Amino acid sequence: MDEEGQPNSDDPAQPMATSTWAHKYRGATVEDLDPPPALSCKPTDTISYALMNAYERDYTHLTVVSEDTRALLGYLNIPRLRQLLKDSTVKDTEHVEKAMQKFQRRGNVYKVITMDTPLEELEAFFNGGVDGKKPQSFAVVTDGSRRFVLGVATKSDLEEFVKRRPA
Repeated sequence: MDEEGQPNSDDPAQPMATSTWAHKYRGATVEDLDPPPALSCKPTDTISYALMNAYERDYTHLTVVSEDTRALLGYLNIPRLRQLLKDSTVKDTEHVEKAMQKFQRRGNVYKVITMDTPLEELEAFFNGGVDGKKPQSFAVVTDGSRRFVLGVATKSDLEEFVKRRPA
């Protein structure tokens, strides 16, 4: 709260009523979205292998993890990957590392999204409001220590949650 008793948007303890959906969340967290388990691939997997796995599960994003440490290296945006293939920028026989979008670890602070993250905060993350950066299309859901990737949540998951939530 600020000096006048109004909610302070910089205070993480305050709810972030950022949209017309916010009233429908009513204390729900990422866990309530029931995100599917993350599907990860390795940088040395072929693009065709990654695409096949994504299509089988109807996933739009795959995480890319290190073969040795299982550390999160980046992700594949499947619609973007299909465009890269269509434009012949990459071939389906090439390795995922040619097409993956890498996380920039140096100098960047990443927002930790866990199963306990309130949906208002997740929505703000998608809209770019949590850290003031650009809007995001998906969130990697991890445990609190960021050691394990538990799932991926998308903006469409949030939209579906709002649609099926009673008023």
